[in-house]
Amino acid sequence: MRKSAALLITSLSLLISHSLYAAPLRVAADPVPHSEILNYVKKIDPKLDLNIIEMTNGANPNELLASGDVDANYFQHLPYLHEQEKALGKKFVVAAAVHIEPLGIYSHKYKTLADLPQGAKIAIPNNATNLSRGLWLLQDNGLIKLKGERSAESTLVTPKDIIENPKNVKILEIESPQIPRSLDDVDAGIINGNYALEAGLSPAKDALGIEKAKDNPYANLLVTTPVLENDPRIKQLAKDLTSPQVAEFIRTQYHGSVIPVAGSAHD
Repeated sequence: MRKSAALLITSLSLLISHSLYAAPLRVAADPVPHSEILNYVKKIDPKLDLNIIEMTNGANPNELLASGDVDANYFQHLPYLHEQEKALGKKFVVAAAVHIEPLGIYSHKYKTLADLPQGAKIAIPNNATNLSRGLWLLQDNGLIKLKGERSAESTLVTPKDIIENPKNVKILEIESPQIPRSLDDVDAGIINGNYALEAGLSPAKDALGIEKAKDNPYANLLVTTPVLENDPRIKQLAKDLTSPQVAEFIRTQYHGSVIPVAGSAHD
């Protein structure tokens, strides 16, 4: 009788455990590096049934999340998420901060930033958060000076906030995915890490100037909805993405072009 009861309890436990992951977890992600990292998670945690939906058609992953077409997304940093919450009138939940893709300055024409000529045309992402982020990167590299001090609470800056511009650089605001294809037409371009990788550029090697990882507020996030915040599949994916194994994969795969936030063997 006791043996039968024990078997029944074991069977029920297995059934409950299996039911937690019965439905695939649908995650919208950019192809590089996000989908690549998620595919690695599939290898190390096959029990977590991931359905990775690559965003290659211009769809907004936050709109998909809000409408229930996906369970989570993995492509954005916190300032952009806050901007999207306002635009969509929705609240989302950050499940994990995973990695940083340093913003970099690239050129097909010049070897160093010092070589940029007077009146150089610099392409920069046209969305509010990355525009601000790019302008701070130009200041960090001595090309411009902005009014005010940078802080996590500071208002986003625009080209109107430039107070010193010794080379009289011209800021051209362009859609982020278009900037790698525009490098032949400008003197330099500021490119997000994922788009640089997709274009065959190595941020760690090819960027003439690059964001620092320390105290960087632009970590890429695993994001879900308040309804799914405590879903065991979400919690398991968050645990996997911040594990030492995934951190080591990121370091080995991207050679400093993508930087893990946590889970490093050296933490």
